Amino acid sequence: MTALRLTTVTGEALRPHLADVARLRIAVFREWPYLYDGDAAYEERYLGRYATAPGAAIVLAFDGDRAVGASTCLPLAEEGEAVQAPFRAAGWDLGRVFYFGESVLLPEYRGRGAGVGFFVEREAHARRFPGIDTAAFCAVMRDPADPRRPAGYVPLDAFWRRRGYVPAPDLVCTMSWKEIGAAEETPHELAFWLKRLPPEAA
Repeated sequence: MTALRLTTVTGEALRPHLADVARLRIAVFREWPYLYDGDAAYEERYLGRYATAPGAAIVLAFDGDRAVGASTCLPLAEEGEAVQAPFRAAGWDLGRVFYFGESVLLPEYRGRGAGVGFFVEREAHARRFPGIDTAAFCAVMRDPADPRRPAGYVPLDAFWRRRGYVPAPDLVCTMSWKEIGAAEETPHELAFWLKRLPPEAA
């Protein structure tokens, strides 16, 4: 079994990879708990901001030359209003926070360290920016009794806690997307998890 290669890419160098990241998002987010019915054209427009937003980066996981996973991040001040809103309402300085967006990895490559690597690489990237002291990400909130929940599904909460993240109950945002089988987009609530980022050692 070959080791996966992780590479952090920024700026215009991201553009050749955006179609791969779009493909991965569509494939992985079809799974529970997102059930996202994705569209390639929308995905590439959405992802294009990572090539232009100051401080943005995508960590790519490769098996040989094939992209099999991706993980995004950018300063919260560069994110959209939906993600910023709960922080503004709670009185946060947006300049302190780096937002970790999606992490997507094809199922056959899970359990090989990429998930940990995504966090390590994004945290290292975030620490390069003056004033950043917190990493944040959000995850969709689902009813555990939802009949669509797969048997044996294990949430990632324990994994996130091992990485040092804790839930922030007062920070919840709303995003809309079209679920599989739905005719139109519907709103979904996502809860935030936070981690303090100590400065890099001198």
